[in-house]
Amino acid sequence: MDPAAARVLDAQVAGCAAAHQRLLATLDAAIDGGGRPALDDAACRAPSRLPGWSRGHLLTHLARNAESHARMFDAASRGEVSEQYPGGAPARAAAIESGAGRGARELVADVRATIWALEGAWASATADTWAGHGVKSHADGGRVAIADLVAMRWRETEVHLADLDLGPTWRDWSDDFVRMDVALMAARWRSRRPMGMTELPQQALRLAPAERLAWLLGRLDVDGLAAPEPL
Repeated sequence: MDPAAARVLDAQVAGCAAAHQRLLATLDAAIDGGGRPALDDAACRAPSRLPGWSRGHLLTHLARNAESHARMFDAASRGEVSEQYPGGAPARAAAIESGAGRGARELVADVRATIWALEGAWASATADTWAGHGVKSHADGGRVAIADLVAMRWRETEVHLADLDLGPTWRDWSDDFVRMDVALMAARWRSRRPMGMTELPQQALRLAPAERLAWLLGRLDVDGLAAPEPL
């Protein structure tokens, strides 16, 4: 791997690992913070900030997402290409739905175990692994570079920690994450616009970086600025 690319990847691994720890610390404090838990079984059935999903759905998604990344790493280490979710988007949705009704402690244990497994996959990855590819099962589909998975997981962790509605919000996203992802999401936004309309609206450019990213990710409504199309 090119040394410059390796340094970028090192920073992303460190940033995502720190986000994982913030997620786990938030979950542990919510369960064991004293008095009535903020994250008991009933709270896991309650709506999250993500429309249509409970906290149980979000926690199950975070676990299955980590598991799916580890699966692609494992295949790439053998010189193979794995689908992120065998069975595609329907299997992904079914796994999230079937796991969403579990108890709070089981949900948190699942998130923790799959984080450990994923970080172990990062640590054991060889240069050939990082040069490999997987196949996404949802969104725009298609091939995904193994080296891009860490940034994608970092986004999932930071954004869904805020979506859980357990205290942290998009205002608590780490500065390093915001710097990385606002550039990535703006580039993705521009790539989907007609020719000659590739710059973000001026009102969006005047927002602070975290606000701009929250708007791009559909987590912030801005007066006078139309919501972006889903990216």
